Amino acid sequence: MFEKYFEKILFAARWLLAPIYLGLAVALIALGVKFFQEAFHLLMHVPEMAEADLVLTVLAMIDLSLVGSLIVMVMFSGYENFVSRIDAEGTESLGWLGKLDAGALKLKVATSIVAISSIHLLRIFMEAQELPNDKILWYVVLHMTFVVSAVLMGVMDRLALAGNRDH
Repeated sequence: MFEKYFEKILFAARWLLAPIYLGLAVALIALGVKFFQEAFHLLMHVPEMAEADLVLTVLAMIDLSLVGSLIVMVMFSGYENFVSRIDAEGTESLGWLGKLDAGALKLKVATSIVAISSIHLLRIFMEAQELPNDKILWYVVLHMTFVVSAVLMGVMDRLALAGNRDH
């Protein structure tokens, strides 16, 4: 009897994640505000902006959109995988919703982090004249750490799936 009661409490505890996913929605709103702040700033200063500054601003906006996409992916698939199914009947449906398990979500997050890191590294390279070489080296090392981690996660996922295909 105690075991069943304990398991019900444990199962219901998954709902403690729901406010966290709601917090991610708030973070998405904040990111949207920052994106449009950058867009407004860009439009107001295009005539006097140097080409490199324009490219850096656009890269910052791409970076914000990638982070926003990452938030949406984690928010929806995390909620659906760990809390409850999303009833999207009568509304637009996301094609990938319900198809991302925890392993696939980790891979998507890892590849998104690599993409975000790539944009940051490109921004660093565009400002390379003002940065010391050792600092640039550390940015490259950090980026390569993300790349190697993502590749290893993909290899491990593939090996795990190959092991399950035999059964």
